Amino acid sequence: MAIGRKEVEHIAALARLSLGEAEKTSLEKDLNAILGYVEKLGALDTEGIAPTSHALDIVNAFREDVLTPFGDREKILENAPAKVESFFQVPPISEGNSPT
Repeated sequence: MAIGRKEVEHIAALARLSLGEAEKTSLEKDLNAILGYVEKLGALDTEGIAPTSHALDIVNAFREDVLTPFGDREKILENAPAKVESFFQVPPISEGNSPT
């Protein structure tokens, strides 16, 4: 399938792009090159090849969840601009309770 000028103009309109004639010609060439590459990929024999989610054989880089001490709550709260009991006090964010 080839992309023509009409398709390029339609794509540009969908993307709300204003393209000059040179840009339309360049985009037409680029889109056709992309489609040509996709056709090459479609022609490959992939029978017996397991699907992959990543090109490289990588392992999960996440660490295990380990409980660690939180720290001195009172010392941490000393830095709070406002606090209520043993909690940070923050401005309300719900509608109608705006601090402004």
